[in-house]
Amino acid sequence: MKKFLTIVAALATLSLGSVKAIDKDSDNDWSDINILFLIWTAEDVEFFVPSINGAHDAAEDHGISMYMEFGDSDTAKTNDILETAIANEVDGIAMTVWDDDAFDEIVCKAMDAGIPVVLHNIDDSQRAKGNCRMAYVGQFFIETGQTLGERMIAEHGLKAGDHVFTPVEFPEAVYAVQRHEGVNNAISAMGGTTELLGTGTDHSEALNLMVQYLLGHPETDAVIGLGSTPTSVAVKAVQEAGMDIPVGGYDITPEILENIQNGSLTATVDQQPYHQGFMSVTMLAQYLKYGLLPADMNTGGSGLIDKSNVDLAIKWAGTTR
Repeated sequence: MKKFLTIVAALATLSLGSVKAIDKDSDNDWSDINILFLIWTAEDVEFFVPSINGAHDAAEDHGISMYMEFGDSDTAKTNDILETAIANEVDGIAMTVWDDDAFDEIVCKAMDAGIPVVLHNIDDSQRAKGNCRMAYVGQFFIETGQTLGERMIAEHGLKAGDHVFTPVEFPEAVYAVQRHEGVNNAISAMGGTTELLGTGTDHSEALNLMVQYLLGHPETDAVIGLGSTPTSVAVKAVQEAGMDIPVGGYDITPEILENIQNGSLTATVDQQPYHQGFMSVTMLAQYLKYGLLPADMNTGGSGLIDKSNVDLAIKWAGTTR
């Protein structure tokens, strides 16, 4: 027994010594790792603030270098940014593919050059089959659309023949197509109909377009915004159109949270953008340092923000929510 305890003590000492050696190992200096974190929209889009915070926190936690660029929803500009990053031999890229075809070539070019690419926020519609990327960190859009549609049906008694208005910033974008598919799956299954409308990201313009739609379609029974812009202004659009119909949607903004709190908006799908920024940068850093392979991560899950949990979302809004 004494011999066994002596061995255990020796192993424990060796283990502790190994940990100290790792702590002092200069190989744990990650500052030479340089990662591009690319946001696909303009810099002033409020939705991405938590994502940016998450990316910065990950870079700071891991002691790596990171720089940020904004694509301004412009495929040519985004491709130019990526070409420059590849030419400058950046170590890793975290980016978004909001267009199924526009970035296939450049992503493969980066991967062929030995630069790992992790997507965040929006994936190729065919996921790994449609793009050379290593992994995707973000919401699985079809599933969340189905969840939101079913919630609106259950809570508001939507029925066969009812019409649901589904406005979204960019109807052809991957996230819009797939979210609409999920919502429409739920609505059409009970015999209802849906209709898309492109709003862009300007709130005033989106409000005007949505009010005009509702005035021209008085048979509309509910509004489900498929992005942060239309969801932010949906309650006001319904009010200005003189209607009293339920509203649901996607993402978190001050307007969305306020409307959930006061009961004028049923629920919103939170895709947790902080995770998208933090985990995409973390996966790249750990792959580059240790060879740990990035893996797809669903940050949206099936959870909704409603009156039961909105207070916590409000507390952390603009930082990690």
